[in-house]
Amino acid sequence: MQRRQLLAAALPMALAAHGVRASEPYPNRPVRVIVPYAAGGGPDVLLRQFMPRVRDTLGQSLVAENKVGAAGVLAAQYVAQQAADGYTLLMGSNTHLIQKLLQPAINVDPVADFAPICNMAASPTVMVVRADGPYRSVQDVIAAAKASPGDFNYGSGGIGTSAHLAAATLVSLAGFKATHIPLRGSVEITASLLRGDVHFAFPVAGTGVPQVKGGKLRMLAVTSSRRLPEFPDVPTLQEVLGNELAVQESWFGFWAPAKTSAEVMTTLHRAIASALKDPQVAAQFGASGNSVITSASPEAFAAFVRSENGKWADIIKLAGVTAS
Repeated sequence: MQRRQLLAAALPMALAAHGVRASEPYPNRPVRVIVPYAAGGGPDVLLRQFMPRVRDTLGQSLVAENKVGAAGVLAAQYVAQQAADGYTLLMGSNTHLIQKLLQPAINVDPVADFAPICNMAASPTVMVVRADGPYRSVQDVIAAAKASPGDFNYGSGGIGTSAHLAAATLVSLAGFKATHIPLRGSVEITASLLRGDVHFAFPVAGTGVPQVKGGKLRMLAVTSSRRLPEFPDVPTLQEVLGNELAVQESWFGFWAPAKTSAEVMTTLHRAIASALKDPQVAAQFGASGNSVITSASPEAFAAFVRSENGKWADIIKLAGVTAS
C-alpha cells in the first residue's frame, strides 16, 4: 500500500518533469549541417567561416558534417530521411535542383522534400586554365579547341555540377567539341589542371579564386552578370558569348526536412539572417568571390528555389547535358 502511495505521488512529478523537457525552447543542443562537398572545397570553407556567427545568434553551435557523393544526392537523401525537428539541416544548392532535373528517378525531390530556410551566398563559376599555359583568353581556348577537334577536355566535380554545366554551355554556344572529365570532387580540379589532365575548368569562385590568387591558375572569364570587383579585367562569359544563359551563379543555403515547424523555421531564419549582416562575413565571402545573399523569409527562399528550378532546366536543355 505504501509503495502504491509513493508511486502515485511520484507520477505527477514525473509527468511534470517530462512536460518541462517537452516544452524546452528550440534549440537546446547543437544543430548538424550536412555538407555535400568535400572538406576544404569552396562551399565547405564558406560554411565553416560562417558557422561561428550563427552560434552567436542562435545560442547553439552548428556542426558541419561532410557527406560527399553523387554530386550532392547522397547528402540530400540522408537529410530528407531525418526527423523534421530542426537539428539536421542540409547545405542545399542549385546542384540539388540540377541533379533531380537530370535524374528524375532519384528518390529525393529538392523541392518537395525540403523546407528552404535562408539563402547564404551566391558564387559564379570562373573559367580557369593553368597559369603557365598558353591560353590568355576564352577566345584562345575556343580557337585551340576548334583547331584540334576532339582533343580538348574539361574537368568538373561531377556530372551536372555547376562546373559541368558552365563548361558545357560554353562548348555549346561557341560551337566546338570538348570531352567532359568528371572528377571525384571540386577540390580535384586544380590538381587535374596542373597535371595537364584537362585543358580548362569552371570551378565555383570559392574554389577557383584562391588558386588564381596563389598563382597556380589563370582566370579567363566569370559566369556572373557583372565582372568581379577584384578582377576588373576579367570579362563575364556573357560578354564573350552574348547569351543570357551564360550567366550562371551557384548559390548555397540552409534547408530543413519538409514539415519542419514554422516556429523552428522562423528561429533558424532569424539567426542566419542576423549573422549574415555581419560586415566581417561579407568581407570573408567577398575575398573568395562570393556575395552574401539573404532571403527575406523562408517563404521568399522557397519561391526563389522554385524559380531557379525552371532556369536550370533551360540551361540543361541548351547544353544538352544528360546524366550518363
